[in-house]
Amino acid sequence: MSSQDWATLLAAHPIFTPDPSTVPLELNATTSSNADGRRQVMILKDADLIVAVGPEIRMTSLGAAKPAGTKGYKTLHTPNLQFNIHQISLNPSGKLLAVAGACQVGVIVLPRSGFARLVPDKIDCKSLQVGQFYHAANLSAPIAKIQWHPWGESGSTLMVMTEDGKLREYDISVDAEEPQQVLSFVPEKRSKSFMAEDASEREVASFSLGQGRADWGPLTVYAIMKSGDIYSICPYMPKNASIPSSYVHSLECFISAKQEFIAQTEERGSSSTTRSLSTLYDYQHKYVTALLKQLPPGTVFPATSRSVPMHPPTTIKARPARQGPFLLQPAPRTLKDSEGGDATDIMYLAFGTDEENEDQEGEGGETEHLGVVVVVFQDGKVDICLDVEKVEARWDTGGGIHAAELPMLAVYETIDLGLVTTLAGQLELLQGNYPVFLTDPIHDDTLYVYHAFGVHTLHLGPLLQSLALALRASDDGAGTALSAALQKSSGTTVTPILTTFSVERKCSNPVIAVAVPNDVYLTYSIFILTSAMRITTFPLNLRSEPKSHPPPPSINQTAAPTKDASKWLTPREGPPAYVSLLGNEPYVPPECLTRSDSGLPSNPRLSLPPSPVKAGSGSGEFMLTPDVLRYLGTTVSALSGQMQAVQLAYRAADARTALQASEMARLAQKCGDLETTITTLRGARRVKTEERFERVREEQRSLHSRLERMLRRLMDRASPDLSESETKWFGELKRMQGEISGTKYDEGSLVARARLLEREYERLMPSLKALVEKEQARSKAAPTLGASQAFEFGARSNIEQARISKVEDELVRLAARLEISLSRPPSEVEK
Repeated sequence: MSSQDWATLLAAHPIFTPDPSTVPLELNATTSSNADGRRQVMILKDADLIVAVGPEIRMTSLGAAKPAGTKGYKTLHTPNLQFNIHQISLNPSGKLLAVAGACQVGVIVLPRSGFARLVPDKIDCKSLQVGQFYHAANLSAPIAKIQWHPWGESGSTLMVMTEDGKLREYDISVDAEEPQQVLSFVPEKRSKSFMAEDASEREVASFSLGQGRADWGPLTVYAIMKSGDIYSICPYMPKNASIPSSYVHSLECFISAKQEFIAQTEERGSSSTTRSLSTLYDYQHKYVTALLKQLPPGTVFPATSRSVPMHPPTTIKARPARQGPFLLQPAPRTLKDSEGGDATDIMYLAFGTDEENEDQEGEGGETEHLGVVVVVFQDGKVDICLDVEKVEARWDTGGGIHAAELPMLAVYETIDLGLVTTLAGQLELLQGNYPVFLTDPIHDDTLYVYHAFGVHTLHLGPLLQSLALALRASDDGAGTALSAALQKSSGTTVTPILTTFSVERKCSNPVIAVAVPNDVYLTYSIFILTSAMRITTFPLNLRSEPKSHPPPPSINQTAAPTKDASKWLTPREGPPAYVSLLGNEPYVPPECLTRSDSGLPSNPRLSLPPSPVKAGSGSGEFMLTPDVLRYLGTTVSALSGQMQAVQLAYRAADARTALQASEMARLAQKCGDLETTITTLRGARRVKTEERFERVREEQRSLHSRLERMLRRLMDRASPDLSESETKWFGELKRMQGEISGTKYDEGSLVARARLLEREYERLMPSLKALVEKEQARSKAAPTLGASQAFEFGARSNIEQARISKVEDELVRLAARLEISLSRPPSEVEK
C-alpha cells in the first residue's frame, strides 16, 4: 500500500471520530491555564491500532485494511474504567494495556489477534483499576507518567509516577492494589525548618529508565522536576524481575575492576576519599554477589545470555539514596525573549547497546557506551546532555551526599524549537504546552518531540558522528586534537514536520499522540493525531547509516612507507607527480538536497483548527489580519530562500559533475601515458637492463675472487704458522672424524655401527609386521565376551578351582596315612 493510500485510509477512518459528549481540546488564551498534562492516546500493537477517545478504547486492525474495503473498529468494553484517558502504554508482551487519566490508573487485557472477525462492535475485556487507594481519590496526586518496566517478569511490572514524587511499582500478576516498591524523589518537608524554595522544585514532571551494558545504567531511574532539576535513584530493579545473565556477569566484572583499582590506590596511600569509595564498592560488590547467587547452577561467563528470574537483594538493609540535583556543566542557556517554563519530559538514550551489536564491540564503536539525556521545556527549549560520569549505586547510610559528590551532566547543546518566535505576542499559550518525547523504533538516533503546536524531529546522527571523531582524536593525540574536533563538531538536526498553531485565530489543536509502526511489512510511517481527532501521516524512508571511519588519505599526500615497502623504491621528495582537480576533501551534497532522505517534508505541514462558520452561510470565514500577512510573508520568504538554495546547489552539483568529467579525461590520459611507459619498460629497456645486470653480476664475481685472494694473502702475512690452540683444535677435529668415519674396514666406527643397526632393523621388521598382522587377525576372529558372560565364566572357574583344591587336600591326607611321598601339587608348581 502506498503512502497516499495510507493517508487516505486513516484520514477517513471512523476510529478517529470525535466523542460527541466531549468538546475537542483547543488551546487558546482562555484555556491555556487549564490544559491537561502529558498526552499519549494512540499506540500501535504490531498491525493493530489502539486509540483512546475520552473514556473509550477503540481498536482496529490495519493489516487487512484496504482503501476500498469496509472500515470499522471495535470498542473495548471496560465497565471498571470510567474516566477520561490521557495516557496509554502497551506492556512488552503486547497483552496488557495500561491506561491513565488525570488521577486514575487501570489495566486492560487486550483481545486476541482475531478480534476483527468478531460480530459485535463491543468486545468485553477484563479490566481492573490499579492502586485505588492511592490513585482513585479526589485528592490523589496527578499522574505524571506511566511506563512498563522492560525487565519485569512476564511483562507485568507497571511503574506509575505521580507529581508528588512517588514512583510506585505494581505487579499486575501479584497485586494490583498495593505497590511492590515505592521510590520517593521528593523528601518529606520538615515541619520545624524553613527553606525558601519554589513549588516546582517538589513536583515531578516525568521520569526515564537508564540504559547501559556493563554498568549501573539499567538499574537507574531518572526523574526531572518541573523546575528542571534532575535526580536519580540507583540501584532499582523490579520486585519480580527477569534480568539477562550476561548483564549480571558484566556488572560483576565492572565492580571487580573498580575494587582492584582502589586496592592499588590504597597501597600507595590512603585518604578519606579512598576509604569512602572502598566502602561504597564493598556495598556494590555485596549487592552484585547477591544477584550472582540467584543465577541457576552452571551459568558461566562468557556464555549465551538468557533471562533469569531475580528479586532485589535483601542483604543491604539501607534504602537506595536519591542522588542529585545533577550539576549541568556548562549551564544551559535560556531562549531569547522567553520567560522560561516548566520542564515536561526527560529521556535517556543509549546507542549501540543492542544484543545484535555485541559482536561488533571492538570495531570502533567510540560512542557505544555513551549515554545522552534529553530534556524539554514548555517554551520549546531542548537540552542535549552527555552522561560522561555514569551514575553508580549508592545507599542512604545516614551520611548524606556532599556537594562535591553530586552527579554531573555535560550540556552539549541547547535547541530552540522556535515556539517563542511562532507565538510572538501570545506567549501565555506556553502555559498549556507539554512537549513529550518519542523514539523511533528502527533508528535509535532519531527522536520525535510533539507538543501543543506541532511536531519536531531531532536527528542525533551528526552529533554522534562528531563525538566519535572527537573521541578518536583524543585517543590518537593530545587534548588539542580533542578540542579542535569538538569545535568543529556538528549539532542535532532539527526539522519541523507539523504545525497546528493558527495564526489567524491565535489558537491551536495540541498534538495528543504520535505513533511510528515498528512492523516494516505494514508500513514505515509516522502517524500524528491532534486533539480535533485529525490524523496526519508522513511516510518515512529506511536508511543505512555507515559507521564513522577516519577520512581516507588524500590523493596528493605522500603515503608513509609501510613495513613491507621496499627501501629501494622510496618516492622522491618534492611536489607529487599528479595533482587531482577534485581536491583533497570528498564531495558532500548540500543539505538542501539531502534533507528529504528521511521522507519528512522540508516545510512543516499545517493541521490547523477549523475556522468558525458564518451564521446561516455554512462556509468557513477567513480573516486577513496583520499577523496572517506577516505569517504569509515569512512563509513565502522561507520558500524563496529554499528555492534559491536548491538552485545554487544544482549549479554547484553541475559544476562538480563537469569537474569530475574533466578529471576523468585527465585520468584516462594519465593512464595512457603509464601504459606507454610500462610497454617501454617491458620491451627494449628490459633487455638493456638485464644485460647490464649480467655485467654487474660478472663484475661482482671477479671482485669477490680478488677479495678472497687478498684476504688469504693478508692472513699468511699476519700469522704464517698455526698457533697452539689452533693446532689442538685441528687435532680434536681429526680425532672426531676418525671416531665417526673410521678406516675402511673399521667395524667400531659410528658410521659402521649405524649401518649394521639399519640392516638388523630391515631384517627384523618383516617378521614383526607378520606377527602384528596375525595378532590383529586373531583378535578380530576371536569373539569377545560380554560383561555378563565373563562374570559367569569367572564364577565357574572359581567353583572348579575350589573343587581342585579340595581334591588335592584329600590326596595329601590319604598319602600321609599310607606313608607315601607325593610330588608337589600342580597349583604350587605353577606358583
